[in-house]
Amino acid sequence: MIYIVRHGQTEQNQKKKMQGRSNYPLNDFGKEQAAEVGALFREAGIRFDKVYSSPLTRALQTAELIGDGAPVETDERLIEMDYGPYEGEDLYDPSPEVKAFFQDFVHTPAPEGMEPLSDIVARTGELIEELREEAKTKTLLLSTHAIAMKGLLEYLTPESQGSYWSKFIGNCGVYATELTEEGFAVPYEVRFPK
Repeated sequence: MIYIVRHGQTEQNQKKKMQGRSNYPLNDFGKEQAAEVGALFREAGIRFDKVYSSPLTRALQTAELIGDGAPVETDERLIEMDYGPYEGEDLYDPSPEVKAFFQDFVHTPAPEGMEPLSDIVARTGELIEELREEAKTKTLLLSTHAIAMKGLLEYLTPESQGSYWSKFIGNCGVYATELTEEGFAVPYEVRFPK
């Protein structure tokens, strides 16, 4: 079984800024979010054999808070989209080319200098394929970022035809997939009982 989580809140998330590869830590609320999700996993009887994380601090902190002592390995393929020259832009007032891209991810290519979505799907897909053998017998957690997570969900659900790109995934949102005889199952959002 593989669980995929978006990191907890950072100051940049709170300010509605594009943080991409910028290395911000979790804020206090983000730490609380990750600790709560970790507790919910434990209450559900879910323990992780291994955790894979983006090397960025916010994802690593989330991995450690949720993983509850499971070994954590960083993997560059889980890093967030490279926003290039658009790093730090205000999400409420982005440049026209970023606004056009965000309004129609499927038909509008990423602006020049920004990582193409196809590259994100390819790199996250390559990682999950490498985890096939482990996923047969172990429970794994992947700690990543919003756009990288959407790329992975797109890889796992080719029939989605890009629908994940515009889907909102909040801080510490969790999805899961498992390996079946036919391959990885369509991922689903994990909702813990209240």
